[in-house]
Amino acid sequence: MNILLINPPNCGRSIPEERYGITTIKQIFRGEPLALETLAGNLLEHEVRILDLKAEPEGLDAALAGFAPDLVGLTAVTCEANTVLALAGRIKRKCGATVVVGGVHASNDPEFFNRAEVDYIVIGLGKQSLRELANALEKGGETATIPGICHTAPGRTLRWQIRRYSRADLVEEQPPRYDLVAGYRDQYTLAALGVPMGFVSSAFGCPFDCAFCCIAGLTGGQYLSQSIDTVLRDIRLLGDVPVIRLVDANTFGNPDHARRLCRAIIDGGIQKNFLVDVRSDTVVRHPDLLREWKEAGLRSVIIGFEEISDQGLSSMNKDNSAAANLEAIEILHGLGINIVGDFIVSPDYLEPDFERLARYVADNAIDLPIYTVLTPLPGTALHRQMRDQIRIHDLDYYTLSNAVTPTRMDEANFYAQFAALYQAGHKKIKL
Repeated sequence: MNILLINPPNCGRSIPEERYGITTIKQIFRGEPLALETLAGNLLEHEVRILDLKAEPEGLDAALAGFAPDLVGLTAVTCEANTVLALAGRIKRKCGATVVVGGVHASNDPEFFNRAEVDYIVIGLGKQSLRELANALEKGGETATIPGICHTAPGRTLRWQIRRYSRADLVEEQPPRYDLVAGYRDQYTLAALGVPMGFVSSAFGCPFDCAFCCIAGLTGGQYLSQSIDTVLRDIRLLGDVPVIRLVDANTFGNPDHARRLCRAIIDGGIQKNFLVDVRSDTVVRHPDLLREWKEAGLRSVIIGFEEISDQGLSSMNKDNSAAANLEAIEILHGLGINIVGDFIVSPDYLEPDFERLARYVADNAIDLPIYTVLTPLPGTALHRQMRDQIRIHDLDYYTLSNAVTPTRMDEANFYAQFAALYQAGHKKIKL
């Protein structure tokens, strides 16, 4: 079969921009569609192409006409869900291909895609299940028994077999098809700095259960590490790309695995700059691990500090402490590792809360603060807790920069304060 995998265009709407003319809240990172490259790597029996509409926004019609796909796969995070539905309808009208939707939103809220425009939904990791689906469709075989694959049934409740994820679902022997995005490669950069960056996965899932997080739906709560050899192979496949972003929810979730990977990178003579996700309590418990990774090329870490008080952390089921956050900051500064700090701003914030957060970031010299508004994403524990408070249900606004529940302070002032955090924190970006 001809299979076209599509990364949706930049989308989502902005309340700060639409209502108050605030245009200073911008994304810093832009990268390749590694999830699609990974899926493509295991579709061995098929002709596969990737269309990245973030890099080529007007490319859909030409791709459909020139390639004539039998199956089209689309991925979406929550703020892209409406756009992907519209794309699915457009694809059906243009070429009648079988449409399959997967990704974060489909895995956490599959009922959203139970529409006539969509034929199948991939729930969770799809590297193996999508191949099973494609092969079954080509041979006219049974699809209802494939775990993790759901045939849509508009007007009826979805039913599917739950997939029990294991390392077998990683299909590590089949590498990502980085070659399928070669034409876009020069667009995959650290946007603010213009530095080329490539994506590699070393692990999937996360061993923690933060209330706001949507990662658990991808692996059924499992934490699955790729082998050291697999990670090294994928790094090498990216050639001379100088910066490698390990796009794991928690790269050091298994410290022993992370240590062995670090030694293998050094022993293998790999000369790269690395950007990884790590928890602050991991830094505190394993400062030696960070020291070793610094030797291997670790340039920056992304840490979800989320909140600056124990009460705030507890409300998110973060299973961490404000003291650990401060200690981790001190350790990382001592090692000369840059800190990209994620902070979650509650719609309940008042001006003193914004002021405290701004002081915290400045006093602790966070190299690049990233701020998001607390958003109850469908399928998460937070969504179940806050369901009755939600006032905005249009998923276009679920970009993490909009308050979809009422703000405690005047809304215009809330967004002015939120934008001011970005302006102050991004004057001297350091990565």
